Amino acid sequence: MSGQIKNLYKVQKKDISKAGVALADAFQHDSIWRMFFRDEATIEQKGTLFESPIKFCFKYGEVYASSEYLEGIAAWVPGDFADMTFWRLMRSRAIISGMKSMRACTKLALKQGHIFGPLQADRNANMKGRAYIYLMIIGVASKFQGQGFGRKLLGGLIEESEQARIPVYVETHTEKNVRMYENLGFRQLKQITLPVINFPQWEMLREPKA
Repeated sequence: MSGQIKNLYKVQKKDISKAGVALADAFQHDSIWRMFFRDEATIEQKGTLFESPIKFCFKYGEVYASSEYLEGIAAWVPGDFADMTFWRLMRSRAIISGMKSMRACTKLALKQGHIFGPLQADRNANMKGRAYIYLMIIGVASKFQGQGFGRKLLGGLIEESEQARIPVYVETHTEKNVRMYENLGFRQLKQITLPVINFPQWEMLREPKA
């Protein structure tokens, strides 16, 4: 595990737009995110929405890529900043990217707060009083998937967790990802069904090794 974070590329301000497009490409076939975008929306238009978590984590946490070529992107924050409040969105300018993306989005996108609200409530309850790292988003561009870039990014995150001696918290909505996280030492805390869209979500935690 030693030195894995050093092998990652720290995303710069100039990279944010391209990183958003990389995430949009990574999630273009995702069952949940497809529901939020209009059929005619381009990858570039979708990318503006994915700039929001990147900008948020750029301000309050860390954003890394697998290399300067941005094959994969991971963004995380300290647990104290896991909630994307209105003022934090304003200060990080993440809200601007969200507003720019509205033409590419369906009306369902306006209900994101209601849809994902239960995850935030559970996260606050599960981690009450504890320091932790929250993995806000991770994705690998479609042509680079299956080549180990996701594990490379997670390796850097886990290394940071181990060094800080605090756990990593993540949510995922596919059983395939659940198995992957479990293989990396995560355990399931809870499975829920998101309101409105009725998709499952698994809440998971990885404690640092003793």
